Amino acid sequence: MGFPACLATGAHGGGGAAAPAARALDAGCAGPARPRRGGRRRVAAARTGRAGGRGGGAALHGGAPDRPQLRRVRAARFRALCSRQRLLASFGDSVVRLSTANTYSYQKVDLPFQDYVEHLLHPQDPASLGNDTLYFFGDNNFTEWASLFRHYSPPPFGLLGTTPAYSFGIAGAGSGVPFHWHGPGFSEVIYGRKRWFLYPPEKTPEFHPNKTTLAWLRDTYPTLAPSARPLECTIQAGEVLYFPDRWWHATLNLDTSVFISTFLS
Repeated sequence: MGFPACLATGAHGGGGAAAPAARALDAGCAGPARPRRGGRRRVAAARTGRAGGRGGGAALHGGAPDRPQLRRVRAARFRALCSRQRLLASFGDSVVRLSTANTYSYQKVDLPFQDYVEHLLHPQDPASLGNDTLYFFGDNNFTEWASLFRHYSPPPFGLLGTTPAYSFGIAGAGSGVPFHWHGPGFSEVIYGRKRWFLYPPEKTPEFHPNKTTLAWLRDTYPTLAPSARPLECTIQAGEVLYFPDRWWHATLNLDTSVFISTFLS
Protein backbone atom coordinates (compact mmCIF):
# COMPACT_ATOMS: atom_id res chain seq x y z
CA MET A 1 0.00 0.00 0.00
CA GLY A 2 1.35 3.39 -0.92
CA PHE A 3 2.02 6.52 1.05
CA PRO A 4 -1.28 8.31 0.41
CA ALA A 5 -3.43 5.50 1.76
CA CYS A 6 -1.28 4.86 4.80
CA LEU A 7 -0.30 8.37 5.78
CA ALA A 8 -3.20 10.61 4.85
CA THR A 9 -4.06 11.13 8.52
CA GLY A 10 -1.99 12.90 11.14
CA ALA A 11 -2.07 15.60 13.75
CA HIS A 12 -4.86 17.43 11.94
CA GLY A 13 -7.00 14.38 11.16
CA GLY A 14 -7.93 12.83 7.85
CA GLY A 15 -7.35 15.55 5.28
CA GLY A 16 -7.17 18.16 8.04
CA ALA A 17 -7.65 21.86 7.47
CA ALA A 18 -5.85 21.56 4.16
CA ALA A 19 -8.61 19.53 2.54
CA PRO A 20 -11.15 22.25 1.59
CA ALA A 21 -8.56 24.47 -0.09
CA ALA A 22 -6.97 21.52 -1.86
CA ARG A 23 -10.34 20.36 -3.17
CA ALA A 24 -11.08 23.83 -4.47
CA LEU A 25 -8.56 23.36 -7.28
CA ASP A 26 -8.91 19.61 -7.68
CA ALA A 27 -10.60 19.87 -11.06
CA GLY A 28 -8.02 18.33 -13.37
CA CYS A 29 -5.38 19.90 -15.53
CA ALA A 30 -5.99 23.49 -16.55
CA GLY A 31 -2.54 24.20 -17.93
CA PRO A 32 -1.03 24.25 -21.39
CA ALA A 33 -0.71 20.49 -21.81
CA ARG A 34 -2.70 17.42 -20.82
CA PRO A 35 -1.35 13.92 -20.14
CA ARG A 36 -1.47 11.23 -22.76
CA ARG A 37 -2.91 8.01 -21.42
CA GLY A 38 -0.88 4.84 -21.70
CA GLY A 39 2.37 4.27 -23.50
CA ARG A 40 5.92 4.43 -22.23
CA ARG A 41 7.55 7.43 -20.62
CA ARG A 42 6.92 10.38 -22.94
CA VAL A 43 7.92 13.94 -22.19
CA ALA A 44 6.88 16.59 -24.67
CA ALA A 45 9.60 18.84 -26.00
CA ALA A 46 8.90 21.70 -28.33
CA ARG A 47 12.35 21.32 -29.86
CA THR A 48 14.42 18.16 -29.51
CA GLY A 49 17.61 17.54 -31.36
CA ARG A 50 19.71 14.53 -32.20
CA ALA A 51 20.41 11.88 -29.58
CA GLY A 52 23.32 12.71 -27.38
CA GLY A 53 24.44 13.34 -23.86
CA ARG A 54 24.96 10.73 -21.18
CA GLY A 55 23.06 7.48 -21.15
CA GLY A 56 22.00 7.80 -24.77
CA GLY A 57 19.20 10.21 -23.96
CA ALA A 58 18.09 12.90 -26.34
CA ALA A 59 19.73 16.29 -26.05
CA LEU A 60 17.54 19.37 -25.97
CA HIS A 61 19.45 20.75 -28.94
CA GLY A 62 19.04 24.41 -29.80
CA GLY A 63 17.49 25.24 -26.44
CA ALA A 64 14.98 23.68 -24.11
CA PRO A 65 11.20 24.11 -24.56
CA ASP A 66 9.95 27.49 -23.40
CA ARG A 67 6.55 26.28 -22.18
CA PRO A 68 5.62 23.77 -19.47
CA GLN A 69 4.81 20.28 -20.75
CA LEU A 70 2.95 17.41 -19.02
CA ARG A 71 3.10 13.75 -20.01
CA ARG A 72 2.36 10.24 -18.71
CA VAL A 73 5.17 7.90 -17.57
CA ARG A 74 5.69 4.33 -16.37
CA ALA A 75 7.84 3.64 -13.32
CA ALA A 76 6.33 0.52 -11.75
CA ARG A 77 9.52 -0.82 -10.15
CA PHE A 78 10.55 2.49 -8.62
CA ARG A 79 6.96 3.11 -7.45
CA ALA A 80 6.85 -0.25 -5.66
CA LEU A 81 10.04 0.60 -3.80
CA CYS A 82 8.54 3.94 -2.70
CA SER A 83 5.67 2.45 -0.69
CA ARG A 84 5.54 3.35 2.99
CA GLN A 85 6.37 -0.17 4.10
CA ARG A 86 9.35 -0.56 1.78
CA LEU A 87 10.84 2.87 2.53
CA LEU A 88 10.55 2.48 6.30
CA ALA A 89 12.02 -1.02 6.16
CA SER A 90 14.99 0.17 4.10
CA PHE A 91 15.61 3.69 5.42
CA GLY A 92 13.69 4.13 8.67
CA ASP A 93 16.89 4.64 10.68
CA SER A 94 18.56 6.83 8.07
CA VAL A 95 18.94 10.49 8.93
CA VAL A 96 17.29 12.82 6.42
CA ARG A 97 17.61 16.59 6.06
CA LEU A 98 14.38 18.58 6.07
CA SER A 99 13.90 22.03 4.53
CA THR A 100 11.55 24.83 5.46
CA ALA A 101 8.62 25.38 3.11
CA ASN A 102 9.34 28.99 2.21
CA THR A 103 10.80 30.50 -0.92
CA TYR A 104 14.42 30.44 0.25
CA SER A 105 14.43 27.33 2.51
CA TYR A 106 17.15 28.69 4.78
CA GLN A 107 16.56 26.40 7.75
CA LYS A 108 17.62 22.75 7.69
CA VAL A 109 16.78 20.09 10.29
CA ASP A 110 18.19 16.56 10.48
CA LEU A 111 16.25 13.64 11.98
CA PRO A 112 15.61 9.92 11.35
CA PHE A 113 13.37 9.22 8.39
CA GLN A 114 10.98 7.17 10.54
CA ASP A 115 10.49 10.12 12.92
CA TYR A 116 9.63 12.34 9.97
CA VAL A 117 7.08 9.87 8.62
CA GLU A 118 5.44 9.19 11.99
CA HIS A 119 5.46 12.69 13.49
CA LEU A 120 5.75 15.37 10.78
CA LEU A 121 4.12 13.92 7.69
CA HIS A 122 0.65 15.31 8.37
CA PRO A 123 -1.64 17.71 6.49
CA GLN A 124 -0.49 21.31 6.33
CA ASP A 125 -1.88 23.71 8.92
CA PRO A 126 -3.06 26.77 6.90
CA ALA A 127 -2.09 29.05 9.79
CA SER A 128 1.57 27.96 9.79
CA LEU A 129 4.21 30.07 8.08
CA GLY A 130 6.67 28.62 5.63
CA ASN A 131 9.59 28.76 8.05
CA ASP A 132 7.53 26.80 10.59
CA THR A 133 6.84 23.97 8.12
CA LEU A 134 9.43 21.25 7.55
CA TYR A 135 9.34 18.68 4.79
CA PHE A 136 11.64 16.24 3.04
CA PHE A 137 12.74 17.33 -0.42
CA GLY A 138 16.25 17.56 -1.78
CA ASP A 139 19.46 17.35 0.27
CA ASN A 140 19.34 13.61 -0.41
CA ASN A 141 22.12 11.25 0.59
CA PHE A 142 22.44 9.39 -2.69
CA THR A 143 25.08 7.04 -1.29
CA GLU A 144 22.94 5.88 1.63
CA TRP A 145 19.80 5.70 -0.54
CA ALA A 146 21.56 4.14 -3.55
CA SER A 147 19.51 0.93 -3.36
CA LEU A 148 16.42 3.00 -4.18
CA PHE A 149 17.75 5.59 -6.62
CA ARG A 150 19.50 3.09 -8.88
CA HIS A 151 16.04 1.92 -9.94
CA TYR A 152 14.94 5.38 -11.06
CA SER A 153 14.90 6.08 -14.79
CA PRO A 154 14.87 9.85 -15.39
CA PRO A 155 13.20 11.44 -18.42
CA PRO A 156 15.38 10.70 -21.46
CA PHE A 157 16.31 14.29 -22.22
CA GLY A 158 19.16 16.50 -21.11
CA LEU A 159 20.97 19.73 -21.88
CA LEU A 160 24.28 19.55 -23.72
CA GLY A 161 27.24 20.05 -21.43
CA THR A 162 25.31 19.56 -18.18
CA THR A 163 24.87 16.76 -15.65
CA PRO A 164 21.36 16.39 -14.16
CA ALA A 165 20.78 16.58 -10.41
CA TYR A 166 17.97 14.77 -8.60
CA SER A 167 15.81 15.73 -5.63
CA PHE A 168 13.58 13.14 -3.98
CA GLY A 169 10.78 14.15 -1.63
CA ILE A 170 7.86 13.03 0.52
CA ALA A 171 5.37 15.56 1.88
CA GLY A 172 1.93 15.78 3.46
CA ALA A 173 -1.34 17.00 1.97
CA GLY A 174 -1.51 20.78 1.67
CA SER A 175 2.26 21.21 1.84
CA GLY A 176 4.33 22.77 -0.90
CA VAL A 177 6.76 25.54 -1.74
CA PRO A 178 5.72 29.13 -2.54
CA PHE A 179 6.78 30.87 -5.73
CA HIS A 180 10.42 30.64 -6.76
CA TRP A 181 12.45 29.98 -9.91
CA HIS A 182 15.57 28.15 -11.03
CA GLY A 183 16.88 26.31 -14.07
CA PRO A 184 14.83 23.91 -16.23
CA GLY A 185 13.93 20.36 -15.27
CA PHE A 186 11.31 17.71 -14.73
CA SER A 187 8.99 16.96 -11.81
CA GLU A 188 7.57 13.45 -11.49
CA VAL A 189 4.95 12.22 -9.01
CA ILE A 190 5.29 8.64 -7.77
CA TYR A 191 2.38 8.64 -5.30
CA GLY A 192 -0.29 11.26 -4.71
CA ARG A 193 -0.97 14.44 -6.71
CA LYS A 194 0.89 17.73 -6.96
CA ARG A 195 -0.70 20.98 -8.13
CA TRP A 196 1.53 23.45 -10.00
CA PHE A 197 1.08 27.18 -10.54
CA LEU A 198 3.40 28.76 -13.13
CA TYR A 199 4.20 32.22 -14.49
CA PRO A 200 6.65 33.05 -17.31
CA PRO A 201 9.88 34.80 -16.26
CA GLU A 202 8.67 38.27 -17.21
CA LYS A 203 5.55 38.03 -15.03
CA THR A 204 6.44 38.17 -11.32
CA PRO A 205 3.63 36.70 -9.20
CA GLU A 206 2.05 38.34 -6.21
CA PHE A 207 3.14 36.37 -3.15
CA HIS A 208 4.87 36.51 0.25
CA PRO A 209 8.03 34.34 0.45
CA ASN A 210 7.20 33.12 3.97
CA LYS A 211 3.54 32.26 3.38
CA THR A 212 2.76 28.73 2.30
CA THR A 213 1.22 27.90 -1.05
CA LEU A 214 -1.91 26.81 0.82
CA ALA A 215 -2.21 30.27 2.42
CA TRP A 216 -1.60 31.92 -0.99
CA LEU A 217 -4.33 29.76 -2.51
CA ARG A 218 -6.75 30.73 0.23
CA ASP A 219 -5.94 34.45 0.51
CA THR A 220 -4.43 35.71 -2.77
CA TYR A 221 -5.58 33.43 -5.56
CA PRO A 222 -9.32 34.33 -5.28
CA THR A 223 -8.49 38.04 -5.65
CA LEU A 224 -6.57 37.68 -8.92
CA ALA A 225 -8.13 38.89 -12.14
CA PRO A 226 -8.40 36.18 -14.80
CA SER A 227 -5.56 37.79 -16.75
CA ALA A 228 -3.33 37.71 -13.65
CA ARG A 229 -3.86 34.06 -12.82
CA PRO A 230 -1.07 31.52 -13.38
CA LEU A 231 -0.93 28.57 -15.70
CA GLU A 232 -2.03 25.56 -13.66
CA CYS A 233 -1.99 21.79 -13.81
CA THR A 234 -2.17 18.81 -11.48
CA ILE A 235 0.48 16.12 -11.84
CA GLN A 236 -1.05 12.73 -11.07
CA ALA A 237 0.89 9.68 -9.96
CA GLY A 238 2.75 8.38 -13.00
CA GLU A 239 3.05 11.75 -14.75
CA VAL A 240 5.98 14.09 -15.30
CA LEU A 241 6.00 17.86 -15.86
CA TYR A 242 8.70 19.75 -17.72
CA PHE A 243 9.28 23.23 -16.25
CA PRO A 244 11.27 25.73 -18.36
CA ASP A 245 14.23 27.85 -17.33
CA ARG A 246 13.48 30.69 -14.89
CA TRP A 247 9.73 30.17 -14.84
CA TRP A 248 8.14 31.16 -11.55
CA HIS A 249 6.32 28.26 -9.94
CA ALA A 250 4.65 27.24 -6.69
CA THR A 251 3.58 23.72 -5.73
CA LEU A 252 0.81 22.24 -3.59
CA ASN A 253 0.59 18.56 -2.67
CA LEU A 254 -3.09 17.58 -2.82
CA ASP A 255 -2.39 14.27 -1.05
CA THR A 256 0.46 12.81 0.91
CA SER A 257 2.84 12.57 -2.03
CA VAL A 258 6.11 10.98 -3.11
CA PHE A 259 7.91 12.81 -5.91
CA ILE A 260 11.26 13.33 -7.60
CA SER A 261 12.65 16.20 -9.66
CA THR A 262 15.42 16.19 -12.25
CA PHE A 263 17.23 19.53 -12.53
CA LEU A 264 18.95 19.97 -15.88
CA SER A 265 21.25 22.87 -15.02
